[in-house]
Parts: sequence; C-alpha cells; structure tokens
Amino acid sequence: MTLRLSTVILPVSRWHEGGRDRWQRAEQLGFHTAYTYDHLSWRTFRDGPWFGALPTLTAAATATERLRLGTLVTSPNFRHPVTLSKELMSLDDISGGRITLGIGAGGNGFDATALGQEAWTPRERADRFGEFVPLLDRLLTEDAVTHRGTHYSADEARNIPGCVQRPRLPFAVAATGPRGMKLAARHGQAWVTTGDPKLFEAGTQEQSAEAIRGQIQRLGTACAEIGRDVDELDKILLTGFTPQPGRPLGSLDAFVDFAGIHRDLGITEIVVHWPIPDSDFATDHSVFEKIATEALAQLG
Repeated sequence: MTLRLSTVILPVSRWHEGGRDRWQRAEQLGFHTAYTYDHLSWRTFRDGPWFGALPTLTAAATATERLRLGTLVTSPNFRHPVTLSKELMSLDDISGGRITLGIGAGGNGFDATALGQEAWTPRERADRFGEFVPLLDRLLTEDAVTHRGTHYSADEARNIPGCVQRPRLPFAVAATGPRGMKLAARHGQAWVTTGDPKLFEAGTQEQSAEAIRGQIQRLGTACAEIGRDVDELDKILLTGFTPQPGRPLGSLDAFVDFAGIHRDLGITEIVVHWPIPDSDFATDHSVFEKIATEALAQLG
C-alpha cells in the first residue's frame, strides 16, 4: 500500500516574514499536501499571530505549482456552507485544482464562542455537521441550490462555473463517531483521524494503534452499509495527538517505524506539523527535512 507524507503549516507568520518560504519549501521537499488549520485562534497560539486559513491558502496557491493544499480542518463553528462554497470554488480555480477540504464537526475551542454564541453540545455539533456536509456537497456540484434546513439555508445560491476538480474538490472528513463515519462514507474522498484522544496522555503506542485499527474497521462498516468500498477512501492520520506526540519526529528511524506501523493498519497519508520553535511542535528542522526526503524510501 502506497503511503504519502504531508505537512500542516500553522498560519503563525506574516507572509513576507517567513510565511511564504515555508509553503515553497514544503513543495521543494516533496510533501504530497501542505495543509493549514482553519481556526480563528488556537490553543497556546491564541495570544500570538494567527492568520486566516483561506487567504493563506490562496497566497500559497500562487507561490507554488505542484503542491496540493488544504484545510485540516474546516468546521461549522464559524463557517456557513453558502459563503464557504464560493470561497472554495474560487480557491480551487486559483490553485489549478489542487485543493482538498478537510472538514470536521468542530469542538469547544475558541472558535466555538468567537461569534458570541454559546458553545454547542456534542449532539448539536453532530446535528449541524450532518446538515453542513451534504449541503456543501450540493453547493459545489450544482449550479444553483435552494435548501431549507434546521440550521442552514440557501436561496438559489449559485457557484458557476464550479470547481476545476470534478465533480468537486475532494472532502477529507474528520470523524470517529458513528454519525461522522457515515458522512465520511457517503461524502468523503478521504477520512481523517488524530487517533483516540482518550489515550493521548496515558495511553501507549500499542493501544493507540489498536484504537486506529478499530476506527478503520468502523469506517469500513459505514461504507459497506451504503455499498461503497472502503478502499476508495484515503485514510489520513494527523500526527501530534497520539501518545508520545513528538517521538515520531525525533529521528528518521523513529519516524520510519511509526509510519510502517500505521501503513500496515491501513493509513494512506501521514501528516506532520511543520516545526515551530518554542511550541508543542518544536522539532529539529534538519531531522524534519531528513524525514521529508528519506523516510518513505526506507519504507519500501
């Protein structure tokens, strides 16, 4: 099974003060995709620089030629399907068809209340996500869409001429629960996991691998229920949230071992964080570049 290696570049630098250089270097290093987080602010970076995902990806599209680009992930927390679809169609056009939309239900972070609303419960997030994804699918594949939903509406919303990628740009659906898995099975071209968050602090790598194996099995069940082959979906692991989060990037050998274990589970794409000094994502940059250029070849 072919494994791809991608990176996620957090939008923490001014474009002309290192921001552009990272995206261009990601392309030079041969990463399959460079993603960014679609948040208004995020965790320990809340009180520092943080730029918008879609403008950043637009700039990255004009600064690169081959590198795929995407969000990891966009959520309904502060997005509406009608406006998001217009921006995504435009971004897909500017990039020449290199955009992947990572999309998830959102959480309880700063985005959850930034617009002045109360944070949604897990059920409310799932309800909204269940309406958001199918409507976004329609908006990106149909010339005009009218929809009256519980949470979202559209009135003859138009997205002409549509995406460069047909029938639309791919969705990478982040999901671990049954409702999210069904959305991934029906609407996704890929599925995204960060592992089992309950294992992050006290779990072992073996427990984490077994949890991911179980997630992939449940994804297979969701696909089988609608007559879809689970092998049609890419399976993306965003690293940094499994036990011993920094260990895979500690050395080339450590990463090769980590990647081999997850490839054998069925993961088809591993995403590593671009190093950020003095943060949870601080990594020796020379080791990071060695992993980018040599790890996959060592897997065979």
